[in-house]
Amino acid sequence: MRSKRFCILHACALASAVLVGGCEQNTYVLPPPPRVAVATPIKQPVTRYLEATGNTAAVNSANLVARVQGFLQEIKYRDGDLVKQGTTLFVIEPEPYQLKLQQSQAAEASADASLKQTQAEYERQSDLASRQIASKQTFDQAVANRDAASAKVKLSQADTRQAQINLDYTQVKAPFDGIVTARQVSLGELVGSGTSPTVLATIIQHDPIYVNFTISEQDVQEVRGEIARRGIMIEELRKVPVEVGLQSEAGYPHKGMLDYAAPSLTASTGTLTARALLQNTDRALLPGYFVRARIPKGPPKEALLVPDAAIGSDQTGRYLLVVNKDNVVEQRKVAIGPTVGELRVIESGVNQDDRVVVAGALRAVPGQKVDPHMQAAPPAPAATAPAAAAQPK
Repeated sequence: MRSKRFCILHACALASAVLVGGCEQNTYVLPPPPRVAVATPIKQPVTRYLEATGNTAAVNSANLVARVQGFLQEIKYRDGDLVKQGTTLFVIEPEPYQLKLQQSQAAEASADASLKQTQAEYERQSDLASRQIASKQTFDQAVANRDAASAKVKLSQADTRQAQINLDYTQVKAPFDGIVTARQVSLGELVGSGTSPTVLATIIQHDPIYVNFTISEQDVQEVRGEIARRGIMIEELRKVPVEVGLQSEAGYPHKGMLDYAAPSLTASTGTLTARALLQNTDRALLPGYFVRARIPKGPPKEALLVPDAAIGSDQTGRYLLVVNKDNVVEQRKVAIGPTVGELRVIESGVNQDDRVVVAGALRAVPGQKVDPHMQAAPPAPAATAPAAAAQPK
């Protein structure tokens, strides 16, 4: 029994010795370098823009007021209607003014008759005076009567014209195409009787529409330099396209033209006020909207673009991870420009042949080797010059 136990212990000791001897013969193998995706920058023409924020404003907005006194007889629109220029919106009791017009017309007819009579008398006296039959006093009286009758005709014509104007004022019409707000008066109400005009409603024009914005002094100097370089005349500034987008919209879907630029900077803010004019036939833009606006600084210029997601940032600024010829990661400080779709313009810091890490950046440590695999960069939008919008009428 003792001999059997001894044999078992001896066998276990021998097996342990073999295992320990085998472990001592293994060697450490380094893990393979991490795999990352790289791509070379895309080179294509890019239009540089001057970007600003602004607000939309109505081209025309007017209060509709009662210009004559009377009782409101008709309201010929519904609150919020889109109306055309010349549409009658309110009717103030016209009968008193029709009677006044008829009275003035009758007075004008009487004055015309008197003028004819005095003209005939003047001609008779003129003939008699030429033959020295009538006295000079009688002739002078005929001249005075004729001139007085002529003046009376002009006065009566003015009264008739004024009566016609007052009658026309009894119909309050839309001065331009626009949307009319809710009425501020009721049928049968006496309007136009106070010291100030009675506001009946307000009409606002939505098409076209203004976009007001400001640009910084630095941008102004850059634009002025570009204008001088290209030899653009002041009149041609109205042909500069402006693109506008709402805060809730992607991109700049609304197109227009530069309409006005202030002749001087605002001293308190150091900015220049500018304005664009946009067609707004679908009334997608309402006065008072907060919008983004951009203006092309010039024709498209060649630029290098990389995926925007590949750009990192730290306390010193923006950077890209670049794999060199030895497959070692380098961190490059870069200056960035505008975005073009999913890509970002790189102003400086990389070359067209550089391999930029576009995926797996967490595994790419500067100074260490990686296993780079080329990957196609996302397609860049077609490079086109800014489309010139139709000039709003």
